[in-house]
Amino acid sequence: MSAVADLLLPERCAACDELLPAPGVFCEPCAATLTAIVIPFCNVCAEPGLHAANMCPRCRKARPPFTKARSGFIHAAAVAKAIHRFKYEDRPDLSRQLGGLLGTTLLREIPADSVVVPIPLHGDRFRDRKYDQAALLAVEVAKVSQRPLRDELLTRVKYTERQVGLTEGSRDANVRGAFVAKPEAKGLSIVLVDDVYTTGSTAREATRALQAQGAKVSVVLTLARMEKLTGQALREG
Repeated sequence: MSAVADLLLPERCAACDELLPAPGVFCEPCAATLTAIVIPFCNVCAEPGLHAANMCPRCRKARPPFTKARSGFIHAAAVAKAIHRFKYEDRPDLSRQLGGLLGTTLLREIPADSVVVPIPLHGDRFRDRKYDQAALLAVEVAKVSQRPLRDELLTRVKYTERQVGLTEGSRDANVRGAFVAKPEAKGLSIVLVDDVYTTGSTAREATRALQAQGAKVSVVLTLARMEKLTGQALREG
């Protein structure tokens, strides 16, 4: 952002809209509420906590088709509020701050030879919202990581109900067959990008579509994830 733009459009906190003294994402009080996801966590899906053989019960029972999933923060406090504003309060402008945060926080997880692919919205939901939050985040992740953005490779062909409030089994059924990948994905190492990881149902189904075309999903990146996937967590996200 130019110096003139900084004067005309000063940076604001992504969660509370407080003016920031310098370019950034959160004001000091909001930043203090962030909980970064750090070891120990599941080696596959990054569910926080100590797990037998470093793998959570869900991944031991049925290992996901992607190599690993990583998230920057626990979905709570300022991060949860910022994501809600971004998705549901018509704030696509927050993608620059939130996508930049996602890319810089998890840059080490992005393979050098990979391409960035968002988990897309269905066309009907896109027309209602007017923007695709995962696609906007992916743009910023590609910029930060200097990896190619390939947002045309994956399409959501099935309109699904929102996952909020669904049980884990219902989430799986809801997104089954929801995605189709293009043949051009063959042989590529994919970084899938989305906003929140809950049970991983959507990421698993998107991965299967890409695998069907011969691609490998090396990592699923999300800005936040639920800490413990309890009934309460399922209701919230």
